[in-house]
Amino acid sequence: MVNDLATRRPVRDFWASTIGKKIVMAVSGALLLAFVFAHMVGNLKTFLGAGDLNHYAHWLRTIGEPVLRYEWFLWIQRVVLFAALVLHVTAAVQLARRDLRARPVRYVHRRPVRATFAVRTMRWGGATLALFLVWHILDFTVGAVNRDFVPGDLYHNLVADFQVWWVNLIYLAALAMLGLHIHHGFASAARTLGVTSVRRERAIKLLGSTTAVVVAGGYALVPVAIMTGLVR
Repeated sequence: MVNDLATRRPVRDFWASTIGKKIVMAVSGALLLAFVFAHMVGNLKTFLGAGDLNHYAHWLRTIGEPVLRYEWFLWIQRVVLFAALVLHVTAAVQLARRDLRARPVRYVHRRPVRATFAVRTMRWGGATLALFLVWHILDFTVGAVNRDFVPGDLYHNLVADFQVWWVNLIYLAALAMLGLHIHHGFASAARTLGVTSVRRERAIKLLGSTTAVVVAGGYALVPVAIMTGLVR
């Protein structure tokens, strides 16, 4: 009985397999994408004015009351997203290392330029986005970057932040990376989860490209509008 339990480790075996890591990466990526999209929609409330945006930011902290206490929903969400991010990054790093170990040493295999660009974008773009996430938290959650940060006044913090040209440059560069990451990762995740097929491949790629443009473009609207004076 003990030997049977020792040999049956479905979770560990699943994680140890290449397909298992790819599935974890795809599912965690889908969860992160859902949050990124919802967060983008919330950010667009900036165009409705300070009252609407700040009310929305306050409402997020009261979701679940009175069952959940103030900000509990946000913290639950943060824990889930952090776990998804850790799984996503860990799976990506381990798959990359496994791919490097599997390459032949004596022979040089030249991949198509398009495929190589996609792989590099996913790897280095993912690392760049991880660093940007730290910056974003320090900027809008902690308030360590923005000198004019006012706790509880998201609208003011956005306007004060995006009036600085180099802050806009950082955010727009990160959004470009995010768009490329979604563009390349969407079809790959669909393929891993068995959603795509030969007939649906073109539609899946188009949906991935459209999602990338909508998400990156939607996020970019706010800093561009503030930088150009459309939002004050």
